[in-house]
Amino acid sequence: MHTTPSTSRGIALVTGGAGDIGREICRHLAMDGWSVVASDILPASTATPLLDAIAQQEESNIRYMVCDQTKPSEVAALFEELPDVSLVVIAAGTVKAQPFLEVERDQWDRQLEVNLTGSFMIAQEAAQTMVAHGTKGHLIFVSSWVASHAWPEITAYTVSKAGLDQLMRQIALELAPKGIRANSVAPGIVLAGLAKGQLETEPEYAKRVATAIPLGQLQTAADVAQSVGFLASPGASTMTGSILTVDGGCSLGQVR
Repeated sequence: MHTTPSTSRGIALVTGGAGDIGREICRHLAMDGWSVVASDILPASTATPLLDAIAQQEESNIRYMVCDQTKPSEVAALFEELPDVSLVVIAAGTVKAQPFLEVERDQWDRQLEVNLTGSFMIAQEAAQTMVAHGTKGHLIFVSSWVASHAWPEITAYTVSKAGLDQLMRQIALELAPKGIRANSVAPGIVLAGLAKGQLETEPEYAKRVATAIPLGQLQTAADVAQSVGFLASPGASTMTGSILTVDGGCSLGQVR
């Protein structure tokens, strides 16, 4: 059984905190002694019970705040409430499977707006808040192995994640003198969200996935959360500008 630390390690914000992966990140950070704030676009009436259940299990408190990271006013309001934040995990994202020849412009725009532009706005506001308060903080982005490897039918998503990785590197380089670090976690195929739905309903997709993971094992949301937890730990205190790839070997190529 995990024992909750007697003192908080600081305030951690998790965007996309009401989603499958986001909730597990909240759980893991709470276990590790962070005072966790989750943000997402879901109404509080929907998200709060999900997070309260986790908080009860971990004997901690997870605060929920509604925020659409594509809306500058909501992002600004979020950080006005969190002047002492020292860890920001940017996990909010969206994806829709469409063959390249059928990609709709609105879907292209939406995925880049949420996954890249929205992440930029969160990261910039977070960094400005940290600098203003003299906080040596840390930004952790949830990227993907497809940021550097093509995968069928998710063009907008892969492009947005490639941009996210470069955004992380720029932040790491420019803000290192201010004591602010930036890193990414690049998961493989996670049993959550779109991939979970496709695995359950599309036999051809399941076959493709079976050949794509050399270790032969799908990742879980908890696996991703543990990787975030490592980056947020003292053991990773000298890491910045790094991508922690935890994909079961997907990025090695289809070798099975």
